[in-house]
Amino acid sequence: MKISHRLLMAAAFSVALAACTRQVQEEAPAPTPPPPATTTPTAPTDGRFQPSDLDSDSCLRQRVVYFDFDRDNVRSEFQQIMNCHAKYLRDRSSARITLEGHTDERGSREYNLGLGERRSNSVRDALQAAGGSAGQLTTVSYGEERPTCTQSAESCWSQNRRVEIIYTAR
Repeated sequence: MKISHRLLMAAAFSVALAACTRQVQEEAPAPTPPPPATTTPTAPTDGRFQPSDLDSDSCLRQRVVYFDFDRDNVRSEFQQIMNCHAKYLRDRSSARITLEGHTDERGSREYNLGLGERRSNSVRDALQAAGGSAGQLTTVSYGEERPTCTQSAESCWSQNRRVEIIYTAR
């Protein structure tokens, strides 16, 4: 009986010990950070332009403003383009633009240089009015020196009366 009593006590002690053990919850292993992304980052959703937008945004890809004969005022049809480029300048303080004024072949060299300058200044003023910074804009006039079309016809001359928006820094 002594042995059975001892076995009974050992069994009771084992049951009591098993009942008193604390339940240990296993913690999930700490998440490892994902490896650095090798893909191009997606554009932010805050509505700000990024340098890649210069090549993909339809409004920013329009970089030529055309003028009427012997005029230097920006036509209303180009106002949306001015707004797009001004917004890009506001969003990207490091961006720089050169505005190249051009004319057709009619008129003296001096007159055309002056008209090209007035046209590039007109585009500069429109960009500034839409929120662009003067420090980001440079103007230059080429007059009739760099035509896009060399025929002597109105259809060709109208292509030469322009200001080209050239991004020198994105």
